[in-house]
Amino acid sequence: MKAMLAAAACGFLIVIGGVLQAEEISGDYPFRPVPFTAVRAADGFWLPRMETNRVVSIPHAFDKCEETGRIDNFKIAGGLMEGRHRGDFPFDDTDAYKVIEGASYALMVHPDPEREQYLDALIGVIAAAQEEDGYLYTSRTNRAEHLRNWFGEERWEKLGSSHELYNSGHLFEAAVAHTRATGKRGLLEVAIKNADMLVRTFGPDGVQRPPGHQVVEMGLVQLYRETGERAYLDLARFFLDMRGRRRGGRQLYGTYSQDHRPVVEQEEAVGHAVRAAYMYAGMADVAALTGDVAYIRAIDRIWDNVVGKKLYVTGGIGARGAGEAFGENYELPNMTAYAETCAAIGNVYWNHRLFLLHGDARYIDVLERTLYNGLISGVSLDGQRFFYPNPLESQGQHRRSPWFGCACCPGNVTRFMASVPGYAYATGDQAIYVNLYLASEAELELAEQTVRVVQDTRYPWDGRIRMTVEPEQTGTPFGLHVRIPGWARDEPVPSDLYRYLDAGEAEPELRLNDALVDWDLQAGYAVIHRNWQAGDVVELNLPMPVRRVVAHAAVEDAAGKVALERGPLVYCIEWPDVPEGQVLNLVVPDTAVLASEFQSDLLGGIQLLRGEADAVSVDESGSRVVESGRSWLAIPYYAWAHRGRGEMAVWLARTPEAARARQAPTLASQAQPSASFGDPRGLNDQSEPRRSSDKSGGFQHFWPRRGTLEWVQYDFGNRFQDPLEVSAVEVYWLDDTGSGECRIPARWRILYREQDQWKPVTGASEYGLEKDRFNRTTFDPVLTDALRLEVQLPANYSAGILEWKVE
Repeated sequence: MKAMLAAAACGFLIVIGGVLQAEEISGDYPFRPVPFTAVRAADGFWLPRMETNRVVSIPHAFDKCEETGRIDNFKIAGGLMEGRHRGDFPFDDTDAYKVIEGASYALMVHPDPEREQYLDALIGVIAAAQEEDGYLYTSRTNRAEHLRNWFGEERWEKLGSSHELYNSGHLFEAAVAHTRATGKRGLLEVAIKNADMLVRTFGPDGVQRPPGHQVVEMGLVQLYRETGERAYLDLARFFLDMRGRRRGGRQLYGTYSQDHRPVVEQEEAVGHAVRAAYMYAGMADVAALTGDVAYIRAIDRIWDNVVGKKLYVTGGIGARGAGEAFGENYELPNMTAYAETCAAIGNVYWNHRLFLLHGDARYIDVLERTLYNGLISGVSLDGQRFFYPNPLESQGQHRRSPWFGCACCPGNVTRFMASVPGYAYATGDQAIYVNLYLASEAELELAEQTVRVVQDTRYPWDGRIRMTVEPEQTGTPFGLHVRIPGWARDEPVPSDLYRYLDAGEAEPELRLNDALVDWDLQAGYAVIHRNWQAGDVVELNLPMPVRRVVAHAAVEDAAGKVALERGPLVYCIEWPDVPEGQVLNLVVPDTAVLASEFQSDLLGGIQLLRGEADAVSVDESGSRVVESGRSWLAIPYYAWAHRGRGEMAVWLARTPEAARARQAPTLASQAQPSASFGDPRGLNDQSEPRRSSDKSGGFQHFWPRRGTLEWVQYDFGNRFQDPLEVSAVEVYWLDDTGSGECRIPARWRILYREQDQWKPVTGASEYGLEKDRFNRTTFDPVLTDALRLEVQLPANYSAGILEWKVE
């Protein structure tokens, strides 16, 4: 079908080639989302995950909220019990809100009287915790002195850190979800009372400061949609407009909270990635409802920056652990990738809203990449363990956890997984948009009729999709927009950040009632516009060869490497699937033959990849040795870390020079490392740092400790029966100035163990404190079964070690 020019009836919008360009938007999103309650999943991929979320993850998260005192905090605030406020963060209230939201979504599609009764009781506890004027923030109500530094002496005193408004935002979203699920207004009345208090407190004639952590903006919009109270929408816009403005001489929060410039002037994704994604989604909401084109232009610019320079191949965002933040352009490390699960969820929210604004499939391409890779990797297959960061490489230091002190991710997963089918479809002016492929039945509302669409597919394992269209009024015209994913069009992402090494061998094929359809692409969609008959069948065939992906030359950690994809899935090689459990020294040459097969008894049933690789090692003479013929399997990235701890990599070397060669054993590599604080396993992984800021290999750090005396230690007795003679060490210091809080230490020294006593070595040469090099120190030879490196952290900073060698 040829690209068309069309007029739209929603505000002043122009459709050019099927894409809406906003000149002025008013009313709401021009493309309407289809609620997940109208899409009944029936597939083997998403339905089991949604059921696991309902049956396992949601009860698990409620249990953890109970165990960790999060529910008791509400009871204490409401005078229902006595006790001391528990928890290390003032935003723990939101964990309960998010799980309530997820449970409410689950109730919408699967009634559960027992769970509904539990929610009724919990909502009663939350209502009791609310203060008379609507304020709801248990940390302050309970006078949690150990958290006072977060929120100060008075309400709203420290909005940059208090999370008072963040808590409100999640309350609002949970309340709307619950009332839509049950028709009950208990939590909604709590939310309205809180929102009315915010309206009275903030605004041009009140407090003129924004929250530090965004989400209240989205929550207020949800509440506006539910109640029709315009003041809530106005307040959401007010909070956004206050960012980057020094009203009343206030101190800006800076880039960490996207408060460095007014939102309409921002061009680059900076700071805390979750805060940013929530803000961009909130801006889209407000823009759709108010017609603010400046908001749309700003988030379009920022999206270009993210997709072109700051997006992981897994769809994750946020490169740095320090500040849980975006890094510089093209800063996308693998081993230390943060790519927080909450940020992936925020990325889906944002891209979905951009699609609803523009009607362009490129936003769904990013959404899908995130959804199938960097988002669902955040929860285990059994629904009981979670990743906070989602690294793209591991030496075995990473594993999922059943809960966290800062437990934002588990609750976020519960509310997201319940709503996945809501991203499958959208509708426009006499048009249906098929965005995601999953076996399902959907009831789609067009202007004058309901259209039933049944999808039959094994996606993401198989690219064949069969859609049966059943219009309520047979013979009526509308357009069916069938998304042709970017990965099926030789475009991994809609930018030059990633590209396929070679062109796809087969083109997507579209059929209508068995007849081939000659289609042209309109904003990422193949469009069939016709008078539809009941039982019309549309068949889409998306070839799924194994593809090699390479990154932009500026992405340092992907240089000389390749990632493997099949369909929407990114793959990784993990330690159980290679000889000797060694992954990081493998080389997958461009000429290697890659095959794919389905294995039903592995990791819940997966399409795996198979091939052969070379293995690179260094012998005792220092020469590099390349051995061929190493068989390997690759699994979908989301499924890693279910079979124990060990090496994993998404980006694989294409040449021996890009591999991390397996080194010959040394005294240090055979020692058992330990530390006064932190994970010491990176101390002796035999990596060769490129500079002091290079975190591409393993390392050890003492963050968040600052200014303290710490130590790391090697014990040799686990491999050597007799004491060893040692006389030198080399230390490569970590200094991540600009991206973290580790600096060169104030001083250090070496001690050795003799008869269970630690003694300083004698005759030591200079204890070097140089950056970007190994600092070598020699000393009088000692016979010992252990060495200790004692480190004085600098004042106000932490420190770390990239590698520690012993001779």
